Amino acid sequence: MISTASPRAIQKPAAAEAADLPGLEGPELCVVVPTFNERDNIDLLIERLDRALQGIQWEVVFVDDDSPDGTARHVRALGEHDRRTRCIRRIGRRGLSSACIEGMLSTSAPLIAVIDGDLQHDESLLPRMRDTLKQDSADVVIASRYVESGSPEGLSSDRRKRLSVFGARLARRLVKAEVADSVSGFFMIRRELVDEVAPRLAGIGTKILIDILASASRPLRVVELPYRFRPRNRGESKLDAFTAVEYLLLLAEKVSHRYVSYRMLLFGIVGLSGIVVNLAVLRLSLLGGLGFTAAESIATAVAMVSNFFLNNMLTYRDCRLVGWQAVRGLVSFMTLCGLGALTNVAVARDVFEQTGMWLLAGIAGAAVGALLNYALTSIFTWGRRS
Repeated sequence: MISTASPRAIQKPAAAEAADLPGLEGPELCVVVPTFNERDNIDLLIERLDRALQGIQWEVVFVDDDSPDGTARHVRALGEHDRRTRCIRRIGRRGLSSACIEGMLSTSAPLIAVIDGDLQHDESLLPRMRDTLKQDSADVVIASRYVESGSPEGLSSDRRKRLSVFGARLARRLVKAEVADSVSGFFMIRRELVDEVAPRLAGIGTKILIDILASASRPLRVVELPYRFRPRNRGESKLDAFTAVEYLLLLAEKVSHRYVSYRMLLFGIVGLSGIVVNLAVLRLSLLGGLGFTAAESIATAVAMVSNFFLNNMLTYRDCRLVGWQAVRGLVSFMTLCGLGALTNVAVARDVFEQTGMWLLAGIAGAAVGALLNYALTSIFTWGRRS
């Protein structure tokens, strides 16, 4: 006898039932906003998005780097009454690009826009960007300050404008597309492209668009739409003197196809500064009457302390150690670099014995020691395994 189940026994998965309920469709567009101390701009930005995106299913994801002004707390309070508003609060992590990556990966929306939280980007352009992506089969739509009627007038100084133009020109050789404003922080992208490039993104600095364009394994179809960059009315710029260095290191990493990471490059630069510190302290100690062994010991210790704090501020600024963590990190750094120094001497000795070439031996020992220092301190001092 063949038994048949009653209609009630056949149940649809909960996800399928939810999909049938009216008003529960997922968003078509996710707007990702990286923030740090932008609390005063949140309400106005949401109001502007609401006006600009009438008739579009959208959500906004604020990715906040634990702002001391309570940005994340304020966004969560708004989200209690508006399900379109979400917040990712990041603890112990910093950086605009990495924040954008986390925000883009957090949504299921097929279209994703990135916009700053400082109100300088023209959100009224978003519907046109969305229509261009849907109708023009583009991969990326960029709001550009350097095409047609676009303007960078909101940049705070002529120097900033020149740096922006120079940065865009510098990246053109790297990007597999003709792009006038590759340093724009305002763009829209298809979700499938995000998934495609995410494993290859460096996530450093502030120029996430260049990271995406340079990480694509195929030529991308890019459309640029002109817009006028607004002057800043509230808050302060997050750019600092190190931003340009990060940008150059990002380009270097992409040119090397990630065989040399930006952290390794920066670790090496800090190491070179340590040599200068070592020689300076050694000279002063000798002039002060110390013997060579004592002077060299002091110079080496000072150089190692200098290297730790510079690496903590620069190389690992996105996971900086503070308080007692910094104290433990310093002890770990000096211990591990001591192991690197012993390896340096051992390798240099073996190479010299085999070749008789002191210069080659010195370079070989220094290179192996530096690589070992980078690998060990990345893992055990700062807890980075990438």
